[in-house]
Amino acid sequence: GIVSEEDYEVLENYTKVLYNKGTQIAADRGLILVDTKYEFGKTKDGKIVLIDEINTPDSSRYFYKEGYEERQERGESQKQLSKEFVRQWLIANGFQGKEGQQIPEMTEEYVESVSERYIELYENILGEQFFKADISNIHERIEKNVLDFLNK
Repeated sequence: GIVSEEDYEVLENYTKVLYNKGTQIAADRGLILVDTKYEFGKTKDGKIVLIDEINTPDSSRYFYKEGYEERQERGESQKQLSKEFVRQWLIANGFQGKEGQQIPEMTEEYVESVSERYIELYENILGEQFFKADISNIHERIEKNVLDFLNK
């Protein structure tokens, strides 16, 4: 009852196309796209549009194809690329997003390890080397990118 049958069919089609393409790209890179989420909205004229990022470590979980079967047979956790390791770290450090809980402080070393894992995912998915950008003018870059987008 949340969406009409017609809208549901459009959403289902978009989702299947996006997931199949993401699965194909992942497989080509030696990964398995385990699960993901896609977020949609509607424009003023009623057109359904994608409104958030897709197939990133924030919205998806990837397992490495190599060794997957063996780990499954042994009942071991899969080697994965996603934000799940950050979630598990937060839980292990007493934070689950509940009222009154304090977000634990991450050490520089842990932040660096998170960055390294995100870079690993980037390089695996895109098949290209990641180059760190100069962030000294980050606010100017964000403003330029937003204005460039709005002027398209």
